[in-house]
Amino acid sequence: MEKHDRGSTGSPGAGTIQPVRVLSAPEVYSEVQRSADFREVRSRYRRFAFPAVAGFLLWYLAYVVTATAAPGLMARPVAGALNVAMLAGLAQFVTTFLLTWAYARHARLYRDQAALELRWAVTLETRQEQICRERTRQKQAGQEQTHPGEPRCGARPVRTRSERV
Repeated sequence: MEKHDRGSTGSPGAGTIQPVRVLSAPEVYSEVQRSADFREVRSRYRRFAFPAVAGFLLWYLAYVVTATAAPGLMARPVAGALNVAMLAGLAQFVTTFLLTWAYARHARLYRDQAALELRWAVTLETRQEQICRERTRQKQAGQEQTHPGEPRCGARPVRTRSERV
């Protein structure tokens, strides 16, 4: 879909109408996936998630292998009826909750703000595309109406923080 935007007064073609392309929703999402901001959010996620999952799986496998290979060690009493196997099993639960807390903290501190900015940019761009499509349909039907506060068709797309610089 192609829209038009008036050139700025300082440009060589001042006053001429220049086409500005409004991206469709799939194109917006593809553009976001190629953006540096999206790659940074994904990179931050991977830098936390992969080591955390690997560590937890190793800890779990160590528990299972020890329980299978060394039942005498796991049956050793620690305090009363509490043995090493029960302590290790309870430690698995504690580790799960600690990992969940660490994941939520990492997301809040290192990813959420950037992800929200990307989501906002995508929402604005897809909303603009929907409005322009509706206006085109109304224009063809002879029912065009403008509403204050709506984006102009053909306006420059919203860019993420790194693209604005």
